[in-house]
Amino acid sequence: MGTAGENPESKKRFYVYLISAVASVGGFLMGYHLVIIGAAIIFLKKAFDLSPVAVGFAVSSVAIGCIVGPAIAGSLGDRLGRRWTLAVAGLLFGVAAVGSAYAGSLVQFNVCRILGGIGVGIASVTSPMYLAEVAPARIRGRLVTFFQFAVVMGGLSSIVVSYWLSPSGNWRGMFAAQLVPSLLFLIGLLLVPESPRWLIEKNQPQEAMRVLTKINGRRDAQEAIDEISLSIAAAAGETGRFSELFRPGIRTALFIAVALGVLQQWTGAGTLFLYAPVILQKAGFHSAQDALMQTIFLNVWNLICTLLALWLVDRAGRRPLLLIGTAGMAVGFVVMGMVFKFGLSGGYVLLIMLACVGTYAISLGPLPWLIMSEIFPTRLRGKAMALGSISVWLALFVANQAFPPVVANLERKFGTPAGAFWIFAGVCCLAFVFSWRMVPETKGKSLEEISRSWSVEREK
Repeated sequence: MGTAGENPESKKRFYVYLISAVASVGGFLMGYHLVIIGAAIIFLKKAFDLSPVAVGFAVSSVAIGCIVGPAIAGSLGDRLGRRWTLAVAGLLFGVAAVGSAYAGSLVQFNVCRILGGIGVGIASVTSPMYLAEVAPARIRGRLVTFFQFAVVMGGLSSIVVSYWLSPSGNWRGMFAAQLVPSLLFLIGLLLVPESPRWLIEKNQPQEAMRVLTKINGRRDAQEAIDEISLSIAAAAGETGRFSELFRPGIRTALFIAVALGVLQQWTGAGTLFLYAPVILQKAGFHSAQDALMQTIFLNVWNLICTLLALWLVDRAGRRPLLLIGTAGMAVGFVVMGMVFKFGLSGGYVLLIMLACVGTYAISLGPLPWLIMSEIFPTRLRGKAMALGSISVWLALFVANQAFPPVVANLERKFGTPAGAFWIFAGVCCLAFVFSWRMVPETKGKSLEEISRSWSVEREK
């Protein structure tokens, strides 16, 4: 039983998990919106008689929105609050679902994809930030990592929906299906509170106290209020401008966030997912259906390993998982290059892909989003995460655009794409060294404690 004024422990746990589940629907919608085009493009190509260039833009147009979204997410989050900013993302996902499904021309379709991409960009910043600000320190890693689990679930769901509708060629239904989780997201946001840290910054301490009491109990809530208030008082006179991100101490945090965002995409696992059917066909799964079935298997494995990350992140810590994951990916890509070099069977490629995907799912898949959401002061968190998220989407765009011509050039010169995987292995080694030397351990620390550590660094 709790003391007077406290909720029973089970109620507190339920409330925290309810908040996390609702906020993570933003991740589910991200995954669905990004992945659904992979299956739908087969039918879009016929419906609109697309040229290869038009096909490429139909697939990549979402990236335009993904880059724009984070640029506005920070200011929206600071002005409207985290919850209402998530509602804006949910609305954009809903409009994109309906607009894409009823598009009468390719221009209309691409506009809707870009609008959905803006929703992706906003959600990629705001969902993990909101989760980090609401979650108790002892389980913050688990709850923010659940966001990545939701992204994976959304991608897997889009593949299942696509396979279900593919016999009839109903590509419009594939996009329209996204409306259901979009509406559930908007309804769910009516049931969750605003971020208590944002409320205190906006001089609403009583509402913040109410939220924190439901999450932590009254005694711990008061301690959290005092710590947040002291942190804000210590930053009195600071305006939360972008220029503050480049001051000593904080600029180190910004460098870590941006570098992790770039490394997440350039270590190769994201590209591996996007081009998995093509890679598997090159490896011997010549039938498109066979290659796609193996891709579904990869996504299921990714889901399982993301669940493992949920269990490990608050037990093992962030840095150990980054080191294990980047080392495992480096070894996996070296071996994959050797498999292609020596022309071994497709079964070997699938096994190595499973190893690379698994080590990615416990490390560079979820942890950049988690660490970005933890290492910045409240007044700068929105702007800093916006820059970190932009780095992710720009790096994704570069990696996905570069992979096909790099592979084609290597095959033309050497008769094998092995070198591309060795390049990825080199980047994974760089990520290992960076994680070892630069990334701080944040397990079990309050957000205010982490923020103060950069002030200490600035004073050195």
